[in-house]
Amino acid sequence: MRARITKDFRFEAAQTLPNLPPEHKCTRMHGHSFKVEISVEGEVDPHIGWIYDHAEISRAMNPLLQLLDHGYLNEIEGLENPTIENMAAWLWRKLGPQLPGLAEIVIHETPAARCSFRGEF
Repeated sequence: MRARITKDFRFEAAQTLPNLPPEHKCTRMHGHSFKVEISVEGEVDPHIGWIYDHAEISRAMNPLLQLLDHGYLNEIEGLENPTIENMAAWLWRKLGPQLPGLAEIVIHETPAARCSFRGEF
């Protein structure tokens, strides 16, 4: 049996989006309360009854949260243009080697706006 588990994380951060037209409001510094969903997919171990320990997802994500939370995203290497699309790809590159079965990363920048990313193929 295959299943997918998802663990949610939250952080606060400031950003500017420097590649937008100068008159766009997001070129000015602003912040978001980000929510990140990390999903891992795989075969359910019939003895244990799960595919993956949620604690492993937290262990992989916690150092990244320390870097992101209450930071200025543009100063983080690889996030010089921190759109949620670029942030999802950045997280994928950081988490992929540590999380076998990584299936999807969803980043919410507001309650109504999010990006879903399923890897770099």
